[in-house]
Amino acid sequence: MLSTLRPPYGHATPLFLSLLRRAGAVARLMMCSLLVLMLATLAGKFSEAQAAGSSAGKHRSAATGAKGRKRTVRKKASADKPARTARSRRALRRPAAAAAVAGTAATAATATPASAPASGKPELLARCGFTEASRRHIFSRGVYVLDEQTGTPLFERNADTVAPIASVTKLMTAIVWLDQKQLAMGNRLEVTEDDLDTLKFTHSRLGVGASLSRADMLHIALMSSENRAAAALSRDYPGGRPAFIAAMNARAQALGMSHTHFENATGLSPENVSTPRELAALVQAANRYQLIRNDSLDKQKMINIGRGQLQYINSNRLIRYGQVNASVQKTGFINESGHNMVLRMLVHDRRPVIVTMLGSGSADGSRLDGVRIAKWLNCSLN
Repeated sequence: MLSTLRPPYGHATPLFLSLLRRAGAVARLMMCSLLVLMLATLAGKFSEAQAAGSSAGKHRSAATGAKGRKRTVRKKASADKPARTARSRRALRRPAAAAAVAGTAATAATATPASAPASGKPELLARCGFTEASRRHIFSRGVYVLDEQTGTPLFERNADTVAPIASVTKLMTAIVWLDQKQLAMGNRLEVTEDDLDTLKFTHSRLGVGASLSRADMLHIALMSSENRAAAALSRDYPGGRPAFIAAMNARAQALGMSHTHFENATGLSPENVSTPRELAALVQAANRYQLIRNDSLDKQKMINIGRGQLQYINSNRLIRYGQVNASVQKTGFINESGHNMVLRMLVHDRRPVIVTMLGSGSADGSRLDGVRIAKWLNCSLN
């Protein structure tokens, strides 16, 4: 009977194979590590070599550039030498020229200080519409615009031409009337036939026998240019109407209005004359009276005439419709004068400017002149 023989070492074979496998894994791991280390070393050496080459290239470029610049500078220096010499000569001349110019300016400044225009002098500006073409569209034949703050005329057209002033007269009528002493403004006046217009035969809503207070007579004479009210005021004056007219002319002379003359208190006479420039003095004088300021600017008023009431409105449409801001105004018209208007405008609601306009061919023309001039002023002045 045969028996199976086993080698004596057979039981150690699996252990040996296991150890062999482990040794192979370790060997492979070590080989991989060595390989990675070698690759890293080679890579470092390659980077150092590349960096060294780049640095050398830079040093060579810098050296080359420096040499090139040196050569270029030497060439330019030799080429620009004459130019620098010329500049040096010009520089030497500059101090003398500057001194000469400064001396001339100083001489001019000391020679003509009075003739130089004042700094900050107001004027109407072209960018604000004050152009030759725009000025041609002014309808009034005579115009005078005065900046009251500085006394500077801003615009003139026939400013010294004598012309009829129509109901602008009533500003002087109010001044003379208010100059009376111990005036009882509440006393009533009655319209009589002496107050009717026998020169132009103009109509009035105040019939003969109408009775108004003096205050109301003055109010509608200024606000609505009521002729019979102005006539009644001139009649009810110490010495009568002749004394009143004499007082009007005397006051004009006192104001320096040497070319101004009055024949009646209404302005219906073409002999009531003045100039645009002299009317500026009248407007300034009228502005000193609170009643004249209030009455001339009122837009409407209901008046008790004793046998009923009448409503009056302002004859100046610029004021009635709030197109301008003013402290005093008056309009006037007769055929001989055309349409007239005077105003003390308040530019930006605070800066007073006197505007006098005579001889427009229509009421609209006079109004449009006022609007145009107000635009010039509001844009040009501070």
